[in-house]
Amino acid sequence: MKYNQLGKTNMEISELSFGTWAIGGSWGKTKDEQALEALRYAMDQGVNFFDTADVYGMGHSEELLAEATKGKENDIYIATKFCRQGDINDPENYSKQTVTSYVENSLKRLNREQIDLYQIHCPPLEIMKEGSVFEVLEELKTEGKIKHYGVSVETVEEGLYVLENTEASALQVIFNIFRQKPLEQLFPRAIEKQAGILARVPLASGLLTGKFNKTHQFEEDDHRHFNRNGEAFNVGETFGGLEFEKGVELSRKLEWISDNRENMTRAALKWILQQQAVTSVIPGFKNINQVKDNLEALHVPEFTDSELEKLRNFYEGEVHENIRGVY
Repeated sequence: MKYNQLGKTNMEISELSFGTWAIGGSWGKTKDEQALEALRYAMDQGVNFFDTADVYGMGHSEELLAEATKGKENDIYIATKFCRQGDINDPENYSKQTVTSYVENSLKRLNREQIDLYQIHCPPLEIMKEGSVFEVLEELKTEGKIKHYGVSVETVEEGLYVLENTEASALQVIFNIFRQKPLEQLFPRAIEKQAGILARVPLASGLLTGKFNKTHQFEEDDHRHFNRNGEAFNVGETFGGLEFEKGVELSRKLEWISDNRENMTRAALKWILQQQAVTSVIPGFKNINQVKDNLEALHVPEFTDSELEKLRNFYEGEVHENIRGVY
């Protein structure tokens, strides 16, 4: 396992880490015992960073992390997020009183005295421009409730705003072979500003595993069913903003990436691991087999320069125009 410094912090985090949305909820049926087994296996393999949020199973994924990391609190970094338990457009949702309540509830569920990285969970740009939430986060740092803070963003514009106008240590962005826009402006600027980059939705909600056909049916409590067209939250969080059938069609054209890399999952993650600006890629999981498969991405061959160019041309020529929503 390779470890990268997260921005200007003193945190050296595993280049392949894990997100815990799927084990908390909104990805179909899960079993806690399988989630805990997978978390412990990941840590045994050197993974020392996990991303969660207070709305993942309404705190359930935080509770699972508390159980899995018991006794390892000084060795395993946890990033969590806030604001989506309330009205994300209401300034009061970002007040000192409200955010303090959010952070203290997360600390209780995580069974920790301090949060390593506390992230605003995809707030509107207007809230960030108003600016007081960042003052609140600085106060929470001073009080010792959080070590560092960051922002999970939906768009390049939001990410650039954070880089230019705040002291955030990290940005969490949607980034995968189908979502290459951050490479143009955001990532170069993040390198210049020494900000960490966490790459989420790395497999485009499973499209880049190559396992789906156009008639696949998802469970009703899976966001790939109820947010298929952005009905519940930003459309980019599901299939990277691609319409499902179109995404399946495009994924078929990428089957070549698995050549000499065992499968598409490992290949898609390897492509992200090769990007200079990315501190860590954070795929989700439900069980130990998915964790094992994802970790194998560390060992498959890198893409050649000509392959990287081919993927860039594919994005620009066939993918970009099909992504829905502002990103």
